Amino acid sequence: MTIQTCSHIFDGYHADPAASMSLHADAYTRLEWFKREQRSVFGAAWQWIGHVEKLREPGSYVTAEIAGMPIAAVRDKDGQLRAFYNVCQHRAHQLLSGEGRVGAIVCPYHAWTYALDGQLTVARKTGDLVDFHTADICLDRISIEEFGGFVFVNLDSNAVSLAEQAGGLGAEIARWAPDVEQLTFAHRLTYEIDSNWKNVVDNFLECYHCHIAHKDFVSLVDMDTYKVTTHGIYSSHMAEAGKTSNSAYDVSEATVTDHAVWWLWPTTCLMRYPGRGNMIVLNIIPVGPGRTRETYDFFLEDTDPNAAELESIRYLDEVLQVEDIALVESVQRGMQTPAFTQGRLVVDAAGSGLSEHALHHFHGLVLDAYRAALAASPDQPASPVAVQQQPRGASR
Repeated sequence: MTIQTCSHIFDGYHADPAASMSLHADAYTRLEWFKREQRSVFGAAWQWIGHVEKLREPGSYVTAEIAGMPIAAVRDKDGQLRAFYNVCQHRAHQLLSGEGRVGAIVCPYHAWTYALDGQLTVARKTGDLVDFHTADICLDRISIEEFGGFVFVNLDSNAVSLAEQAGGLGAEIARWAPDVEQLTFAHRLTYEIDSNWKNVVDNFLECYHCHIAHKDFVSLVDMDTYKVTTHGIYSSHMAEAGKTSNSAYDVSEATVTDHAVWWLWPTTCLMRYPGRGNMIVLNIIPVGPGRTRETYDFFLEDTDPNAAELESIRYLDEVLQVEDIALVESVQRGMQTPAFTQGRLVVDAAGSGLSEHALHHFHGLVLDAYRAALAASPDQPASPVAVQQQPRGASR
């Protein structure tokens, strides 16, 4: 595919959100666009893998899958964070599983052993090999960074740092959630959704639907104070919340009385809800053109949620998520019909929570990635190092 043959995917998008259409339905339904995203979006962007608490001690490690690729992150003996493809350089076996702590990385297939910096140190029975030197072999490294109390990786080993790309996001998190690094993992919710990942992001980025679909949510959050601001590769969604009784969950003893939420390109959503000190991380994981996995990780003051926190988790799981999943699955079905190609975005100049300008910002980033991928490699999906997402200017 070339930019010329795929020009329809860019049609309708306008620099002015008040004059713009949404993304073309093909971007949500066609396999070829999903394949391109695996490399041009997910292979070139910073991806969340967990809280810093999992990687504080030397030898601690976590594993994950990013853009379909197995990766491992580890804290080496000198305290430096490292990340690699989780693949042995001997016969490509997976090296580490799950999370834990090790003194060295030992392949469970043939026991090739790597130091925590990825350097091969031991390879059994290789003394008779010609021109074989353990010093020449190292695990393939990828970029890793601590940011905002969490750890992110990027398959592009030459990626511009997340702190630089994200601009003021780190300062915002520090202001609204100063306790984030002291929080601890308490609970995870997981969902399988019959929808494209971009529909899930779209739904997250606007509250135009909230009065209609989320009756309890709008009793928890003061919608008159809801403000959405876009910046570079993230958007912030702020409102007063949890200051009065509501139908969502008990906030009578809340110390956090704001709804502070950030979306970070492409799929990380950080949420601070009314209650005790907390941060909820929504990780949106693309599985296929019409399939997405979501994980909600709750980081709280204690590993055991108190009664109010259990009630808030129940609300998110049994009410809010049920409502949102039904919405995005319905949208996905509609996009697969001939009745829909694109829709007009609804925005307001004030940047309120009822405005869809954050969708426009997100769609622009998607189209930037498509354009760069097509220009870099018109016939094949771009490699992870071929595209570096350039921050877009603040639109609100």
